[in-house]
Amino acid sequence: MNEQLQQALEQIEEEKGISKEEILSMIEASLAAAFRKDYGNRDQNIEVEFDPENLAAKVFDVKTVVEVVEDSQKEVDLETGESLQKGAKIGDVIRTEVTPEDGAQYGRIAAQTAKQVIIQKLREAERNMQFSDFKAKERTLVSGMVQRIEGDTVLVDLGKGTGVLFPSEQIRGERYTLGQRLKVLVLHVEPGQRGPKITLSRSHPDIVRKLFELEVPEIFNGIVEIKAIAREAGSRSKIAVYSTQDGVDPIGACVGQKGTRVQTVMAELGGEKIDIIEWNEDPVKLIANSLSPAKILNVQLDEEEKAANVGVLEDQLSLAIGKAGQNVRLAARLTGWKIDINGEKIEAAPAAVAEEVTPEESTTPAEEPIAE
Repeated sequence: MNEQLQQALEQIEEEKGISKEEILSMIEASLAAAFRKDYGNRDQNIEVEFDPENLAAKVFDVKTVVEVVEDSQKEVDLETGESLQKGAKIGDVIRTEVTPEDGAQYGRIAAQTAKQVIIQKLREAERNMQFSDFKAKERTLVSGMVQRIEGDTVLVDLGKGTGVLFPSEQIRGERYTLGQRLKVLVLHVEPGQRGPKITLSRSHPDIVRKLFELEVPEIFNGIVEIKAIAREAGSRSKIAVYSTQDGVDPIGACVGQKGTRVQTVMAELGGEKIDIIEWNEDPVKLIANSLSPAKILNVQLDEEEKAANVGVLEDQLSLAIGKAGQNVRLAARLTGWKIDINGEKIEAAPAAVAEEVTPEESTTPAEEPIAE
């Protein structure tokens, strides 16, 4: 191979990640396009063989011999095929050289056209690779840097591409500055003319899941599973966790020593509070746990309506409902049950029942009772 061409191909392969064979195919395709533009006609099916040793190109009109011609550009009948190649049979592929006699003129025209086509195809290949790379990262956590802020929309530099953080995917009340480092979720990726369109999120529940996978080895290794997440971004999240291995406390694993693990996640989310509760297949216990930090007296289920009527002490009513109904709203999303809460006096709840549905302790400090 020509030494200069070899160096150029190796450089493109290293910078763009495109193989030398693919680049040579692009060159042949561009030379064929150049020939069709200035020398060819509609009835020709042009293919080019490029010789990388002496940088020469041979042009061929390629036809297949068929009984009945349906595409005159690519096919010829048997009689025409025999005139082009002696002894031609049905199914044979005939390659007739049509390289222009004025090689220098063709070389100049071809070089200019080939250059434009090669540049275009390299850009297309680069965009396709970029799209494939980011498409494989959908619903994963990546790090980026705030590149530009346009109104309420934030553009984030992801290294090989730029993602868009729309206002609807931002954490409520969070402020961004140029050069700020962020962890963002790649929500979805679509192809675009100037590269992939990458939509990012900071408010999606999956970002909580991915952050815990980074901070908690037990989750990353599958020993602890996050069964469900309910989130109101910027305010509070509830996650239900379950241990697949005896002797492993799923809540303790997520909280970490002195709360270091959950505090790291909360700090990344701008101080968003996180309640970690234990998952239970029994919906009564799951609903009781989900309303943590409130203490539950009893839970009555309506299987048909998938609704739960929950009894709590009157002094726990505002805590169970939460500020503006947030606690019960998140519990309903987490469990998938419609939850109604009623205040009861202590005499209305037998001790045995109250003990059965007592929820696990929350990792977030209890809110002050809110008058509802």
